[in-house]
Amino acid sequence: MSADHYRAAGWWRPERVDDLVLRHADALAGRCAVVCEERRLTYRGLTAAVDSAAARLRGLGLRAPEPVLVQLPNTIELLVLSLALMRAGCPPVLAMPTLREHELRPVIATLRPAALAVPRRSRAFDHPEMARRLIKEHDCLRTLLEGDDLRALCVPADGDPARVHTAQPQDIALHLLSSGTTGPPKGIPRTHEAFTSVIRAASEVSGLDRDSVYLAAIPVTHSFAFGHPGVLGTLAHGGRVVLARAADAAHCLDLVARERVTHCALVPGLAAQWLTEQREHPRDVTSLRVLQIGGAQLDPATARRLATELDCAVQQVYGMSEGLLCFTRLDDPDDIVATTQGRPAAPGDELRVVDEAGRTVPPGAVGELWTRGPSTITAYASDARPPGAFGPGGFYRTGDLVRLDDEGNVIVVDRVKDVINRSGEKIPAGDLERLLRGHPRVGAAAVVAMPHPLHGEAVCAVVVPSGDDAPNLRELRDFLRAQGAAPFKLPDRLEVVEALPTTGVGKVDKARLRRTIAALVAAERRNAPGATAEDQESRPSS
Repeated sequence: MSADHYRAAGWWRPERVDDLVLRHADALAGRCAVVCEERRLTYRGLTAAVDSAAARLRGLGLRAPEPVLVQLPNTIELLVLSLALMRAGCPPVLAMPTLREHELRPVIATLRPAALAVPRRSRAFDHPEMARRLIKEHDCLRTLLEGDDLRALCVPADGDPARVHTAQPQDIALHLLSSGTTGPPKGIPRTHEAFTSVIRAASEVSGLDRDSVYLAAIPVTHSFAFGHPGVLGTLAHGGRVVLARAADAAHCLDLVARERVTHCALVPGLAAQWLTEQREHPRDVTSLRVLQIGGAQLDPATARRLATELDCAVQQVYGMSEGLLCFTRLDDPDDIVATTQGRPAAPGDELRVVDEAGRTVPPGAVGELWTRGPSTITAYASDARPPGAFGPGGFYRTGDLVRLDDEGNVIVVDRVKDVINRSGEKIPAGDLERLLRGHPRVGAAAVVAMPHPLHGEAVCAVVVPSGDDAPNLRELRDFLRAQGAAPFKLPDRLEVVEALPTTGVGKVDKARLRRTIAALVAAERRNAPGATAEDQESRPSS
């Protein structure tokens, strides 16, 4: 289907993201729009700040359609600057604050932003110094926005600033970034008309209205909290946004109680921390209506505990920055909510489940999910279509192994690239991880492929013990055997760690784990007695 079809069907409308989000500036002028720590902005104040910032950006020499890389924590400046850039026709490139030069260089090389917006230097990291190094490396970067200058840029001007409207609905509103778990982050261009359709569809199935209070607990530079429906969807409906500066459970639950939060989006790891914190230090969370969980698989027992112990509706969310969003519905039966990841929010989004040859699998069978429709991109930035990213007919290949139930709900089984091929036997890592987490002395587990001279790939289990006494490899293999696991699925190696590495939004960083384990295996091979000359030549230079 084409963009003209999406427009004719009414899925894409002639509207800009900034106008949709700030449409209540007059009707709700004095109502609080956003809260961050002790700072509050009304709808009138937020709109004035956005208009003022858009005018000042032009004064700094920024011109449409030059993008600007925005790498800020959850602050009012992040929200104001992002909307101002969209209003000025300079698409923000939303980058997680955890990204470093290795990840940002390919993004800058592809998108060629004219400016960088970064947080102040902290004890954890010096973002301004990194930005200055990047500016020296890339001639496209002319401007650095940081500290007091950034805050002054986003302050409402006296009087009514002239409104800058440069972008058209079909222009790029912003660039999201892919997660980077399988390679360097890729720019994901979202036009105004396409992204507003995503915001509207996600908001409707999330039950947002003027009484909604949305807590942004995870980084707003991630699409889940930004516009799926997140901060932008809440403002578009006249609700109030609360920006959490830290994701820890105690801080977030304090904000739920203080601000009477109704909606929040979390990854499963954070949701589990909420349960523990609320059990040990109860707060008044009776305002909470909807808790959205996405980014990783949520086990059914935790889903049911969240609904019961927090007395709210749990809404599983499956989606991607590339477009598709699936939600369980707020009136779905408990079993659907606990065991599936929902169905598309937007009309017109198509799903196909296919085998390795791209053929549709029988109903209920497991295969890779392909999708296309008004929510989903047809190429990455600069019209890039990486090999394997798109299939025939313009379908986007998600890389996720799923099956569909009788109602069309998606049940995520694993990642295509998370399947270990051990001498031709395919081992879904997620299946083993679920079994390992059932061991009484395992707190968290990840399974990744490691190089093997005979099998090609072998199974490595990476385990975080639940207490001081970690199980050994034999115990885990015996446990898995007792659970009925096939012999070829049993781990060949065990690594015990204090914590699993994660990406900025809490997903287990499988790419990093694979690199670490491969390096360990290579080092052991080089140092083994009787290592060959070929092994020795692979030793890294000092």
